[in-house]
Amino acid sequence: MTERLERPLEPVVVGPRTKGLRLRGETAGDGLMIGTATVDDGPFGLPILTLQTGSLDHNVAVMATAVRAAGEAAGAPGSVEHAPHVKTHMSAQIFARQLAAGSWGATVATPNQLRVVRDWGTRRVLLANELTDPDEIIWVRDDLERDEGAELWLYVDSVEGLTMLSRGLAGASDDVRARLGVLVEIGVAEGRTGVRSTADALGLARAVRASGLTLRGVAGYEGSVAGESTPETREQVADYLRGLRDVAEQLVAEGLVSSGDVVVSAGGSAFVDVVLQVLPGPFLPGGPAAGHAPRVVVRSGSYVVHDHGHYQHLDAFSRVPGAEPLRPAATVWGSVVSVPEPGLVLVGLGRRDVPYDLDLPTALWLRPRADDGRTLGAPLELPRATVTDLNDEHLFLRIDPDAPDLAPETAHPHPGDVIGFGISHPCTLFDKWRVGIVVDGDRPLGLVSFDF
Repeated sequence: MTERLERPLEPVVVGPRTKGLRLRGETAGDGLMIGTATVDDGPFGLPILTLQTGSLDHNVAVMATAVRAAGEAAGAPGSVEHAPHVKTHMSAQIFARQLAAGSWGATVATPNQLRVVRDWGTRRVLLANELTDPDEIIWVRDDLERDEGAELWLYVDSVEGLTMLSRGLAGASDDVRARLGVLVEIGVAEGRTGVRSTADALGLARAVRASGLTLRGVAGYEGSVAGESTPETREQVADYLRGLRDVAEQLVAEGLVSSGDVVVSAGGSAFVDVVLQVLPGPFLPGGPAAGHAPRVVVRSGSYVVHDHGHYQHLDAFSRVPGAEPLRPAATVWGSVVSVPEPGLVLVGLGRRDVPYDLDLPTALWLRPRADDGRTLGAPLELPRATVTDLNDEHLFLRIDPDAPDLAPETAHPHPGDVIGFGISHPCTLFDKWRVGIVVDGDRPLGLVSFDF
């Protein structure tokens, strides 16, 4: 059965304080689309963030198909599920698309994100982090007591953290304890959170079971193993993932899992190909957990938007059997504000509008102003333009005006022309915006909001 949000999506309300829109008062966002033929019309201002609806739907479908196929290929149909990490976008509207494609629930990173997705009406949540604030633990307990259909999984990586959870749930009903699933997080040396050895993982798992809390399985983040994707680093990631499976197998052998199949959760977007290859499938015949298969929960989030930089370079889905390539969905558009010297173009967007933690943006399109000074022409590719720097509100673009293969319009942009940029690393894009414009080509379809 496809999971749905518990309540209808709320209308997106926008107003004068909403970047990308020229409005004098608050209004429901969907009404802005009535009679608006393109993003050049009506209340849309620059800079502006657009999201191609076809690319979003394509990426959601690619992931859903890959997850389903991975379980079937491993001889365990239905054993692989997807809980997309919504920290990427924090958008109820985008998450609704992911749920409609079969996602199990939402992954979040912080208690605040947990409260946001619960307010959306999300009933299944994986908090991919340790919870060590006593007040947050009490909030979780109260939330589970109020909503008998809610389910939350979270991480532990220490006895101290487990003790805090146990104290916060002291006296809670068996039903609440059953719906609060604990995953032992396994990390890597010099990496992020997580226990550092198999022995520590098993010892902590035994302590979880002894505490009366519900042990679901193990989890980890393979992105801590390596940054770049090469044959060597992919094998290192595979070794780490095999370690997760080995611990899960031992949990089954010792009867430590409280109920259902043992969960093994991993999967950012950089090494999802390795995750889908290594984790699914029955445990080996003759082993301590023969006849069992882990329940694999993949947490990839960036895939839904993809990019023109970091993830395009890693290209994980090119190594997923039968998968189509992901498509970048996001473009940030800005107006040329100055051309102060030959080959240097200053665009009116900056660090407040685009990510810059991994790479600078990629110049994609130029839309020149027509002679009337208002109408924008069709997009022209910008093959020889390089972003060299960002200020808070300015982007520095270098173009070789003497390049022989450039059209005059692209070799010599003018103030008032509009340039579209692809981004690198979606997880640091959407916190810079309150809304994005969902488009089909350049035809606006609606708004999505970002609840950071």
